[in-house]
Amino acid sequence: MVVKEIQVKNLLTKSNLPSTDFTINPYVGCPHACKYCYASFMKKFTEHSQNWGDFLDVKLCCKKIDVNKIGNKSVLLSSVTDCYNPYEKKYELTKNILEQLIQSDCRLVIITKSNLILRDIEILKRFNNLTVAISLNTINENFKKDMDKASSVHDRLATLKELYSNNIRTVLFMSPVFPYITEWKEIIESSLSFTNEYWFENLNLRGPYRPVIMKYIKEKYPSLYKYYVDIYYYGNNTYWSVLSKKLSDFCDKKDIKYINYFYHELLVKNKKQKNN
Repeated sequence: MVVKEIQVKNLLTKSNLPSTDFTINPYVGCPHACKYCYASFMKKFTEHSQNWGDFLDVKLCCKKIDVNKIGNKSVLLSSVTDCYNPYEKKYELTKNILEQLIQSDCRLVIITKSNLILRDIEILKRFNNLTVAISLNTINENFKKDMDKASSVHDRLATLKELYSNNIRTVLFMSPVFPYITEWKEIIESSLSFTNEYWFENLNLRGPYRPVIMKYIKEKYPSLYKYYVDIYYYGNNTYWSVLSKKLSDFCDKKDIKYINYFYHELLVKNKKQKNN
């Protein structure tokens, strides 16, 4: 890992993401090195030659977050990094940010793949409007290890359970859903007793990581390769339409609260048009 400390003027950024007014990203890059990471496009804004996942810029900022600016606004921590990556143990940037945000009345959402978040559980319990989303897209530890270097499946579920038991609103963010691989029903059933809501996001393949994932599928799941070609080279969205119906029927039948982000790009486009 190449780790570099950089000075920034502000940590708060206006967001075009649906349902999010501001984002805070304490780091650039992410040691979790998810093979499917959509945020890998961030590399072009850095001076790094290393692969995505092999570098981390640590954002040092003297300016305090303007809590008046985010009053009654939605804030996402984080959108293009994991704010609880392993280097957070040393730098405690996220912890410092949380201590500042306690003074605001923002609607805070934290998304992470790491059980390191439990370090800050006493701080999190002080928030009045907090949601913590644990990202998970499989119950297969081997598949997880092939895809990322973050906490194990077991630890992520245990983290979700611990947060829930401390009266923190929990979301299982099933992202990204891999066609024919992600065991969506098993994941829901294994976490239902300690999850307030589910978010679903499909696997989008674009940029330099598309051939990486396609090569992986061809080698590890050869029987599925033709289906991935159909979806990701020919643009057939039938799988997602069918799965959307299955998810909604299953969740509605069990009275499960959920949000489907399968059409994320359309949601972003609609938000931009609304703001213009």
